[in-house]
Amino acid sequence: MQSEVKEEVKVNKGIYRKFIKRPMDFILSLMAIIVLSPVLIIVGVLVRVKLGCPVLFKQKRPGLNEKIFTMYKFRTMTDEKDENGELLPDLVRLTKFGRMLRSTSLDELPELFNILKGDMSIVGPRPLLIQYLELYNEHQKRRHEVRPGLSGNAQVNGRNAISWEDKFNLDVEYVGNMSFVGDWKIIFLTIKKVFVKEGISSDTSVTMEPFRGSAHHSEN
Repeated sequence: MQSEVKEEVKVNKGIYRKFIKRPMDFILSLMAIIVLSPVLIIVGVLVRVKLGCPVLFKQKRPGLNEKIFTMYKFRTMTDEKDENGELLPDLVRLTKFGRMLRSTSLDELPELFNILKGDMSIVGPRPLLIQYLELYNEHQKRRHEVRPGLSGNAQVNGRNAISWEDKFNLDVEYVGNMSFVGDWKIIFLTIKKVFVKEGISSDTSVTMEPFRGSAHHSEN
């Protein structure tokens, strides 16, 4: 009896993943873009005035099955450089306005277009840097078995305030337990987190320290 229940749960998760999740992402992202269009326009204008061009920050990120796509965000940093032409540290280039965008997650809004296109999902592991791909172990690589998300299990359980190891474990846990109810729980928790403004930065960095591989972290 127990095995039959487990099999039914597995089948239901498969149906959700294959036939429901993507259409739901498309509909929700389209609705969000329409409803939030005034906010998108206002933030875009403010970024142009306060930080200059380009308004959007574009970066290549790995998505489903490690396929590379271009992720969009509102720019939050200046392009200030030192005498050698090198960009100044994030802490210097991140303005008060940029901090406000990050703390309210307004900088993430252009990712709704990534979701509409199918590069991303409403819920899933956050898309990280391409250079991290060669650093993942087999367990951590499982985070790419699903589309990356605007928010995810790690984001509602600490975001940048937890370790890389904990973050990846939460990502893989999501991959193994993805469901309709689970996704909506993360969506509602994300809305709550935006208002509470928790876990935006780590204890030692403006955002999150670079990932250098599991071996590096286990030695510390």
